[in-house]
Amino acid sequence: MAATIETLSATIDEIFPGVVADRRWLHQNPELGNQEFKTAAFVAERLAALGVEDIRTGVGQTGVTGLIRGTRGEGKVVALRADMDALPILEENEIDYASDNPGVMHACGHDGHTAMLLGTARALTELRDSFAGTVKLIFQPAEEGGQGATAMFKEGALQDPRPDALFGIHLWNYIPVGEVWVRDGAMMVGVDAIDIRVTGAGGHGGIPNSCIDPIVAAASIVLNVQTVVSRNNNPLEPGVFTIGSIHAGNAGNVIPDVVTMTGTIRHVNESQAELMRRRIREIAESTANAFGATAEVTVGERVGPTVNDPTMAQIVRDASASVVGPENVIQGQIQMVSEDVSVFMNEIPGCYYLVGTRNEAKGFTWGHHTSRFDIDEDALAIGIETMTRSVLKFLAQD
Repeated sequence: MAATIETLSATIDEIFPGVVADRRWLHQNPELGNQEFKTAAFVAERLAALGVEDIRTGVGQTGVTGLIRGTRGEGKVVALRADMDALPILEENEIDYASDNPGVMHACGHDGHTAMLLGTARALTELRDSFAGTVKLIFQPAEEGGQGATAMFKEGALQDPRPDALFGIHLWNYIPVGEVWVRDGAMMVGVDAIDIRVTGAGGHGGIPNSCIDPIVAAASIVLNVQTVVSRNNNPLEPGVFTIGSIHAGNAGNVIPDVVTMTGTIRHVNESQAELMRRRIREIAESTANAFGATAEVTVGERVGPTVNDPTMAQIVRDASASVVGPENVIQGQIQMVSEDVSVFMNEIPGCYYLVGTRNEAKGFTWGHHTSRFDIDEDALAIGIETMTRSVLKFLAQD
């Protein structure tokens, strides 16, 4: 029997073991950003076997794209995006599919994202006789700080054909399996990398009066810049400033010349980001000057907020309600993490939503970016069905 929207759940049940197998292979063979050569080859092979058309590899270095054309004629174009890269983390899970690449681990769910999009591609190829229009598949490298979306965008991932909308999923271990979170507006914040270099005059640790101690100045800067969020930022707009690394000196009895610090600012819009950048620079410079030192603040890599189009979000809500029930489709909170899917969603309207993977009874409780991260794979079926239904709803609209 040909697949139909009415038999979609049965179709997904049939393909689900293969989706789990794909996810476990990906988990066992993780690759860092812009190094996803085996992963990309795996994806391209799967797509070719499904009859996906116009498969392109090497997009943005290791990205893959492909097209699924409905047989009922031309229509709108919708893009689906999944990220493929892993993290530089040594896995500590004792599971059959643990990483075979020491020091590299799928600790954020990207293996699940890729497996779900492959599963969605299979479902849509079986449904192609039921829709008009085109589905563009985007398998993106280097989401974890590697500017993968930017690289793919520059190499035409949103061209030939240009999508009218985009959908994407992030599996989320902070919400229980069976829940789907969909927000209008900002779903995830933007992030800027911040580097601060404090320069003093080093010398003997026992003669500090002959030195300008950059460590003392840096310590004061760390405390003072926190007032940017507590006193300068609009409290109705969530923001975070974090210093994540401090490096200085090599000996306990030597005052060094330089302290370097790196961190991030997180924001929901550009005006807020500009305020935070300016005040961090002013406070760092003036605090350093108070100690006779100098501070240089540099803004590095930047990712904009991920902002959902309300119309696209409603499509996902409606589709998800058919899968998990309307009581389990939740507006949810804005997440203070970033996602470079925003590069695509700045160009076309879209919806990026969260599918819960947490299951305390099964022990799937570890957070993202930890060495024990793992997911309840039942969420993969929910992701595939919500995504497939969202695509069909969008393409059916006038």
